[in-house]
Amino acid sequence: MKRLVSTIVGTTLALALGGQTVQAQVLFWSNQAVPVEEAQKMREQVLKDFPGGADFQPQDPGPFITRIQAEAEAGKGTIGVVGSLHGDLSSFAANWMDLSDIDLGAVKPSPAFMELGKLGSSEQKYLPWMQATYVMAASKQALPYLPEGADINALTYDQVIAWAGNLAEQTGSPKFGFPAGPKGLKHRFFQGFLLPAFTGSEVTKFRSAEAEQAWGKFKELWQYTNPASTNYDFMQEPLLSGDVWLAFDHIARLAEAFNQKPDEFVAFPAPAGPKGRAFMPVLAGLAIPANTPDPEQAKALVKYMMQPAQQVATLRATNFFPVTDAQLPEDLPAAAQALGPAVTAMTSAPDALPALLPVGLGDKGGQFNQVYVDTFERIVLANQDIRQVLDQQAEALRALMVEAKAPCWIPDAVSDGPCPVE
Repeated sequence: MKRLVSTIVGTTLALALGGQTVQAQVLFWSNQAVPVEEAQKMREQVLKDFPGGADFQPQDPGPFITRIQAEAEAGKGTIGVVGSLHGDLSSFAANWMDLSDIDLGAVKPSPAFMELGKLGSSEQKYLPWMQATYVMAASKQALPYLPEGADINALTYDQVIAWAGNLAEQTGSPKFGFPAGPKGLKHRFFQGFLLPAFTGSEVTKFRSAEAEQAWGKFKELWQYTNPASTNYDFMQEPLLSGDVWLAFDHIARLAEAFNQKPDEFVAFPAPAGPKGRAFMPVLAGLAIPANTPDPEQAKALVKYMMQPAQQVATLRATNFFPVTDAQLPEDLPAAAQALGPAVTAMTSAPDALPALLPVGLGDKGGQFNQVYVDTFERIVLANQDIRQVLDQQAEALRALMVEAKAPCWIPDAVSDGPCPVE
């Protein structure tokens, strides 16, 4: 079997190398913008003005990884630039060259994302390329009920609780909405926003006193939450109906509210806790293999992709937002115009604290999510003792991390072996 795999990989690489010998364009190997329409826009709108040309080749996960592995093992490659999610790039950290010498001029990427791009090293292993995430949204009817002195772009969890309380008490019914339905993304809120904002951790501090405080805060917020939230999967519908005036969700699940009634809603960053303004980025980056055939041209393509015009063109092509301070044009869809600045304000905030999607869990990602869902249901819906629930759920989380042999990821500290649960 090993010989067969080796033969297949070798043949694939030989064909790739042979096919590329007369190809002057930079091969842009990506597992993003795979749908035909998105790939066409990447070629015709984003990459069309790159000097020398770029051959954009989006791939499904299997072929994408196979070729990267094959070229790394061969010590000679054809790929110029790799575009992929942070978790994928981190799996091949030793394969990427240092991009610290790329001069971006006046372009200012998110400092938090640039740090992620180092992959725990002193080198810039990749440059951030594009992002999606989760934000908060509110009906403009809710704005008069903001706590005195609160800045909507720099809220704390206490201020959100006070705001939700004002809405419930002064309008006669709870107006905060949360995607706690069967297909809602509630687990991402707990993993990437609430817990890290109070603990600075997604795994290690799961049962800490700070985690206990975080769940206590969420219980305070829940008393002002529309009871129908346990049926909400997408928050755009209850915002449009007026059943909810204040909400949290993924930008794609808020977009229709802004597209249908752009003058009635505002978007803004998630709140901050004692450890910072934690948020979960869906971050894609650009890396260059160490054995790329033309390093300078590959670096030129990475620099090109980071420029404001290309960042905006990428948004139009993929619905992923810029990772830089690129100004968004006025002719974008209403949702992009509203959500883009909120994403930028959150990811570029001085207290920004990225908490990544799970890394290294393989097929156990669903079990990881279920630990957080079960914790929510027991503490918030069933009103069980917070300390007791955290102690019990921590054991389930610890067993899962050991079984998956998954080391820690940001914001947890680097671990030698499975990420510990204290």
